[in-house]
Amino acid sequence: MRNLLNLSAVILLCMLSLFFTQLDIQFMLALLCAVILCCLCFLLENRIAFSMVALCFFAVSVFIPAFLFFYPVSAYCLFSKRLYGLLAAGGGLFCFLSLTAGHPPFLLFLLEALGFFFAILLAWETGEGQALRELLKNTQDDSAERDLLLTEKNRSLLENQDYEIYTATLKERNRIAREIHDNVGHLLSRSILLTGAAKTVNKSEALSPTLDSLDATLNSAMDSIRKSVHDLRDEAVNLDDTVRSLIKDFTFCPVSYLYDARHNIPKDIKYSFISIIKEALSNIIRHSDATQVTITLREHPAMYQFCVEDNGMKIRERRPDQTFRSSGGGM
Repeated sequence: MRNLLNLSAVILLCMLSLFFTQLDIQFMLALLCAVILCCLCFLLENRIAFSMVALCFFAVSVFIPAFLFFYPVSAYCLFSKRLYGLLAAGGGLFCFLSLTAGHPPFLLFLLEALGFFFAILLAWETGEGQALRELLKNTQDDSAERDLLLTEKNRSLLENQDYEIYTATLKERNRIAREIHDNVGHLLSRSILLTGAAKTVNKSEALSPTLDSLDATLNSAMDSIRKSVHDLRDEAVNLDDTVRSLIKDFTFCPVSYLYDARHNIPKDIKYSFISIIKEALSNIIRHSDATQVTITLREHPAMYQFCVEDNGMKIRERRPDQTFRSSGGGM
């Protein structure tokens, strides 16, 4: 749009030459060719092709003097295309033709010279403005790209932080469960055995209810401890790590694994997935001639997508040495 306005201003400046000449067929033809030159300046990306068009414009001006009035238009186009050599040649041709065409009035020559200067100034200002706009656009694009990268890195750091917290929580739960099982559990077991021994050797009827109550209390405490340890271990199972452990132990063929779900999956679903994967891998070894297995576990807003696929084409006999033993978590 800026180039179009500038060219319109240059053409209007060239039209001022009507004060020194007549509006005839040659002038109209020159005006039409100048407009065509402006259009080709926008349409032709090839500088060589536009150079040929500009040379044709200069060649016609040798035979039709009215073309000299619109040389500033060609100057704007050539400067915009950075054809400085051709622009200088056109300026020299203008001076030569103006001086040999019957000495035009000084004001007309001055007007055309002003048109040259004005056209080159507009073309330079437009080129500088376009370069600055391109630089601003590139800077904004780079800034937006950096913002996106920083946002992505920040999100990745937050996800890693959440995962580290989740992993640390699971490790702490496992440690607590182990401490309860190894320490409190053993102490309660010893107390239950001692109470049982005391009940066996007891011969006092008055002491029997107390020992029975103590035995019932200790067994109730042991049941609570077992339930707490079982719940802690259930919550401490990491589905992704468990599946990866199962895949690591599966050496029958390569496995492609995709996990895209949260870590806080309900424990009944986690153990169901683990059991299904164990059985599926075992069936692949026993009944398939597969060379590739794909396991996909993806969470959607209202459902879980769980797929175990292989490229086996036929049922095969299981060899005695082909078994699948897993060290991963289970039910």
